[in-house]
Amino acid sequence: MNLELIDKTALISGSTKGIGFAIASQLAAEGARVLMNGRSDKAVNSALEQVRKAVPEAKVEGFAGDLGEGFVTQLGGGQSFETLEKEFFRSVRPSSLLKRFETPDEVARLVTFVCSPVASAINGAALRVDGGVVSSCF
Repeated sequence: MNLELIDKTALISGSTKGIGFAIASQLAAEGARVLMNGRSDKAVNSALEQVRKAVPEAKVEGFAGDLGEGFVTQLGGGQSFETLEKEFFRSVRPSSLLKRFETPDEVARLVTFVCSPVASAINGAALRVDGGVVSSCF
């Protein structure tokens, strides 16, 4: 699908890994000019290289700057990701249909679509990539 993102510009913070990286990669693949951000020059350069390897025609630039600590890192308090995820969905989000965190690519697909002119009729809507936490669509 052509999402009409050629020559659009996007700044994605925290885009050297995880959801941010997936969003930056997908936007670059759709032709957007992408500004990537990470905590260190090394992380930014590595992410830029990965995007350019996957999307040779990508228009990507990057800059380093620590913009905050991640949700899972803050919540985890030193636990392994697997232990945290299992406990989180047992005690905090028992209504989740997936019983897992969504993958970066799952979130990035929605973000990439909503960023595009193709989604121009979507406005004032709360769009969720939540694994089925809400039991009703209304």
